[in-house]
Amino acid sequence: MATTAEPQSANTQEGANQPTAATGWGTDAPDQPLRPMNFERRALRPDDVAIKITFAGICHSDLHTCRNDWGGSRYPVIPGHEIVGTVTAVGSEVTRHAVGDTVAVGCMVDSCMECDQCLAGWEVFCRKGCVQTYNSADYHDGTISKGGYTDHIVVRDHFVLKVPAGMDASRTAPLLCAGITTYSPLRQYNVGEGTKVAVIGLGGLGHMGVKLAAAMGAHVTMITTTPSKGEDARKLGAHDVIISTDAEAMKAAATRFDFILNTVPVSHEIDPYLQLLGRSGRMVIVGALTPMPGFTGFNLIWWNRAVGGSAIGGIPETQEMLDFCATRGIYPDCEMIRMDEVNEAYERLLRNDVRYRFVIDGATIGGPE
Repeated sequence: MATTAEPQSANTQEGANQPTAATGWGTDAPDQPLRPMNFERRALRPDDVAIKITFAGICHSDLHTCRNDWGGSRYPVIPGHEIVGTVTAVGSEVTRHAVGDTVAVGCMVDSCMECDQCLAGWEVFCRKGCVQTYNSADYHDGTISKGGYTDHIVVRDHFVLKVPAGMDASRTAPLLCAGITTYSPLRQYNVGEGTKVAVIGLGGLGHMGVKLAAAMGAHVTMITTTPSKGEDARKLGAHDVIISTDAEAMKAAATRFDFILNTVPVSHEIDPYLQLLGRSGRMVIVGALTPMPGFTGFNLIWWNRAVGGSAIGGIPETQEMLDFCATRGIYPDCEMIRMDEVNEAYERLLRNDVRYRFVIDGATIGGPE
């Protein structure tokens, strides 16, 4: 069987239109570790791009899906939605990408491309439901998508992003999730010169929020429960740090901020943070997916405050984010690992003893034969 993990000189080669053997790492059940797996990628459709994966980021969402923490996991699960690689073949209708291009794939790989949300560049909110990069049913044949912990992937061309020339591919992958998740709300709510921004939590999302908000020209304050993270936050670009357990510091910061990016990944009280917003200030929650405690209506009504949420951006905004980061040299802080270290990495994520992000070296994604 042909494999598009090996570069092909032209899209008309025999084998480009055949299913391809793939290798990757996945899990068979919520309580099982990841292991090497063999499976099959589909034959190229006319609008498909085949990509040899060179780097794959590890997201906490991967861990939650493998463990079925959110329900709905369909096993075997092969995770990974932060992907960078090289184009090895293209379908007959593809014009945006060519063999040899360095490209990226994020959290989704297809959508209807016909509804109001898709046409507006918000494919993530497709009325039909976007096809996610893993654990999602393909529109055409119903197969369950397999993600980036694999040697290669086949993706509809519209959902393949261009990695700008000069970007460090080994550091780019986590931008496809953590990067766009934090860039999108900052962009949508016009954070820029003179904006007073607070970022709550200095994890995988929070550290990107600090970097991006500072690069946009905002005055950035990190809010954390951990004093030792203050120094890290300043190195990333934060101008000030507030320890949220310091009642006097929180009181002194009342009504200070125009925008708060809340990256805390677990259920938590938001009333103390709402009081930090000034007139018509907004808090956007990007981290917590589970039920949240109630809050006091007065803290919204007084000072005309608002609280909302934000997901990843659409494809146009994700490309804009990559271009923005390329021109400013912005990358996630990452630790490079081999594929056979992924289970250990998951344990470290569970213990919360990893700084920000992991990136898997693509040379080892396929795993042992």
